Amino acid sequence: MNPLTHEWVEKAEEDFEAARRLSRCRTVSLWNAVCFHAQQCAEKYLKAVLQESETAIPKIHHLPSLLNLFVIRHPLWEGMREGLVLYKRVCR
Repeated sequence: MNPLTHEWVEKAEEDFEAARRLSRCRTVSLWNAVCFHAQQCAEKYLKAVLQESETAIPKIHHLPSLLNLFVIRHPLWEGMREGLVLYKRVCR
């Protein structure tokens, strides 16, 4: 794994941990923050894959658009599309 990919993965893991901890909060509802960090985690993992495949990483946040950039090279990733679209509907 190249160093820039590693940075993306570390940032994604941090967002994952933030979402996990916020989802367990019992005193207040923090679901908007949970959704935000979950989206950020997915975005950073997608950008890590792009980085590792030496694909230019655009400054966009739309998960299906990021998926479009490498699904041609990695067709099995197409199976993620439904989850990415479902996320958009649930966390709005």
